[in-house]
Amino acid sequence: MFTDREEAGKLLANKLRNYKDDKEVVIVAIPRGGVPVAVEIAKTLNVPLEIVFSKKIGHPFNKEYAIGAVTLENSILSDVAKEISPVYIYDETEHVRALLKQRHHLYYGEKKPMPLKDKIIILVDDGIATGNTMISCIQLLRLQKPSKIIVALPVAPNSALRKIREMPEVNEVICLLAPVDFQAVGQFYEEFDQVNDNEVVEILKNCPSYLV
Repeated sequence: MFTDREEAGKLLANKLRNYKDDKEVVIVAIPRGGVPVAVEIAKTLNVPLEIVFSKKIGHPFNKEYAIGAVTLENSILSDVAKEISPVYIYDETEHVRALLKQRHHLYYGEKKPMPLKDKIIILVDDGIATGNTMISCIQLLRLQKPSKIIVALPVAPNSALRKIREMPEVNEVICLLAPVDFQAVGQFYEEFDQVNDNEVVEILKNCPSYLV
């Protein structure tokens, strides 16, 4: 059990101390919940922080149940999506991608994302359930040809971790908790309020490694 996302980030940073001050390392956060976790890691390791933009596609009858995930450049669908209308999936993909473009402008402003070619990427979220969003992000980041992709998570079920570890793009997975009784990421945090876009912008403003 973690107190909050910041504590989870500090605990993960302890597992990643071998990368402190490594000029080849970039922390990449999945917003929005992954940002407070990633900021703590970036500060502790004294390495740059970047953002990857992705969002799940919810089931038409239960928006919280992910049937896939979308990034600015690609998407991934689960087996469940085979039973869903292609029209619904197309419309949702376009809607999600429009939201991601708005978020990209809000977070980055005039700042340009740093090149990730030949970098060691440490990809961070506050936890995963199905793993679909994380998988989509990994596939997107692989296109930038980093030297390594390391996934760092506070909590995830073994089923999702297995999918991530089996990906040829992933070099290492670090996860602090892999509970058998997993139901949702939030059950393993004492404080797990939703992080909104304005909070993310404020967090990033106070992160020197994001401004390099």
